Amino acid sequence: MKISVLSDGGWGTALALLLLDNQHDVMQWGPFENYINEMRQCRRNDRFLKGAELPPALGLTADMEVAVGHAELMVLAAPTQFARGALTSLAAVGVQPGQKLVNVAKGIEVGSLKRLSELVDEIVGDVDYAALSGPSHAEEVFRGVPTAVVVGSKNTAVAESVQAAFMNKVFRVYTTDDVIGVELGGALKNVFAIAAGICDGMELGDNSKAALMTRAIAEMARLGGALGGSPETFSGLSGIGDMIVTCCSGHSRNRHVGEELGKGKALEQIIEDMGMVVAEGVKTSESAYELAQQAGIDTPIVNEVYAALYQGKDPRQAVTDLMTRDPKSERA
Repeated sequence: MKISVLSDGGWGTALALLLLDNQHDVMQWGPFENYINEMRQCRRNDRFLKGAELPPALGLTADMEVAVGHAELMVLAAPTQFARGALTSLAAVGVQPGQKLVNVAKGIEVGSLKRLSELVDEIVGDVDYAALSGPSHAEEVFRGVPTAVVVGSKNTAVAESVQAAFMNKVFRVYTTDDVIGVELGGALKNVFAIAAGICDGMELGDNSKAALMTRAIAEMARLGGALGGSPETFSGLSGIGDMIVTCCSGHSRNRHVGEELGKGKALEQIIEDMGMVVAEGVKTSESAYELAQQAGIDTPIVNEVYAALYQGKDPRQAVTDLMTRDPKSERA
């Protein structure tokens, strides 16, 4: 296939290389011409994915019209809070009949509280859409570490087309029709990864982190189900699977944010130290909190992460407040 990856970030680069290995004709788009020219000259993307060589066969462009004109399949890999800009540029060019769009970002837009499929509906309109998610750090995917993900689409043929494009001997792809669940699982796990990082930063130990992750899974299913996702999806790769890897991995930017918070560092300093690297869970925590409030869903972990990030709450007090809530049934 002719495929265009719409992002010059680490995840977009890892997927562009994977798709190139699958013998597709791949072009990668980035919003800044100067940086695309730098990537073209040095054939690397050290700003976002250190160590990855960019083969000559990988096309690079900062022109959205060129990227869209190239593609049968477009891979939207821009971080969620920047997706509106990328989609607006895409809509200005126009999507042609037969072109497919698969989103691989994991978040909920601040303000609008929209998932990526809702943003696509708003900005681009009717398009063959899919969402791909699961436990898949870019740093491991580009090294060929065995990985499994799930792609969701309301159109079975679209899901199977994306599955066929991405799947190989080290990257296994499952399909589902639950787009909402795939998108929410990928987004909400980033919030809980911040909580897990706080546990690590405070050196609370394995018991605490296991308890946190287990209750986070229940909370994800409760909120995600209320917002239209299927419970089975949250027990799968985009739910529990992505939760495990993001809460435990040293590659996780969201866990890193939590760890630094747990050590006592201010959020503003953490974000500054990360440079241009984006931790989706920071903004998604705000969106998830607001969605839960609107839906009237009990989300104690989301609430405490939100308070630690945006209300200056001491993470130690957050842990105490979680532990001293009123007694509950485990099924509550």
